[in-house]
Amino acid sequence: MLKNKDHSSKKGNLAVTAVALQDHILHDLQLGHLSVADPCKIKTKKKENKSKSLKRDVTAVIDTGLRRTTEGPKVEDPEKEYVLDPTPPPLTLAQKLGLLAPPPLPLSSDEWERVKQRSLLQGDSMQPCPICKEEFELHPQVLLSCSHVFHRACLQAFEKFTNKKTCPLCRKNQYQTRVIHDGARMFREKCATRIQAYWRGYIVRKWYRDLRKMVPPTDAKLRRQFFEEKFTEISHRILCSYNTNIDELFSEIDVCLAVNRSILQQLDERCGQEITEEEWEKIQAQAARHEIYECSICLTPLSFHGDGRQATTGTSSQRPRETVLLSCAHLFHNACLLALEEFSLGDNAPFHVCPLCRSCYQKKIVEC
Repeated sequence: MLKNKDHSSKKGNLAVTAVALQDHILHDLQLGHLSVADPCKIKTKKKENKSKSLKRDVTAVIDTGLRRTTEGPKVEDPEKEYVLDPTPPPLTLAQKLGLLAPPPLPLSSDEWERVKQRSLLQGDSMQPCPICKEEFELHPQVLLSCSHVFHRACLQAFEKFTNKKTCPLCRKNQYQTRVIHDGARMFREKCATRIQAYWRGYIVRKWYRDLRKMVPPTDAKLRRQFFEEKFTEISHRILCSYNTNIDELFSEIDVCLAVNRSILQQLDERCGQEITEEEWEKIQAQAARHEIYECSICLTPLSFHGDGRQATTGTSSQRPRETVLLSCAHLFHNACLLALEEFSLGDNAPFHVCPLCRSCYQKKIVEC
């Protein structure tokens, strides 16, 4: 009888142990207590239960609006860190019987700080996610109690795929999870550093281009090119400063040409006509009235007076020079006038001008 009782008690203990282990495995495979389980479904279930209980206990309330307070929407801190599973899951039968170790107690804030410091020393947030091998950037990030860091979505997919709550790196069971933002903060700092570097590079390049425009280089070829560009820029600036109208410019040119043609025509009319002998006699008489006795060029006495008398010289052996009469009634030595005409290179016959009255002339050699 005692043997049967002992044998039956052993069988009962084995059955209880098997049921407890099976219950623990079922609870472990249900994934209801995972760290990244979608909290929206749990909240919706709770809201449904609350709505059912409210429908049962509905009472009419008159809202006068006196107790209503206008409060703005509560804005949560985006940098706030929080634990996804603050309370451990309930003990299973196997854990209560001591067959399996109970889940670890929730970590305190100091313990989480030490875990985070260990993760920062390892540089996990600076490295890509070990699951997807991509940068964390601004995506949600989680820190496990074993100091390993993952994307929240990647860890959720891993737990659903394996049906276990084990770390993908160190295989630690029943870890605790905390939402952190180290990767997002480092990514923003990196972006700000890149923007500052690009901006500083742009400022330096702009300063260097302005310096190149102001300071000439030492190389001869580059120095010549520098001054050519400067000269071209100044010429273009001068041209742009003037309001040049092509039609007005051409009209001014036409007016100038017309005036020049009229002047040339008048000169042709005055200088192109031949003077008759009678007119020369009148001009000679006019020169005699002026009483011109010396050449205005060489300031020596003329060999012929205006009244037809021959001038007396100091010595009888000195040969008198030829005297020329101009159409303006002025008298000069012929040699002096020819020298003056050769000296005036810009003038051509019949546009030689008189040295005294500056008028175009025709000349005639006066006989003694």
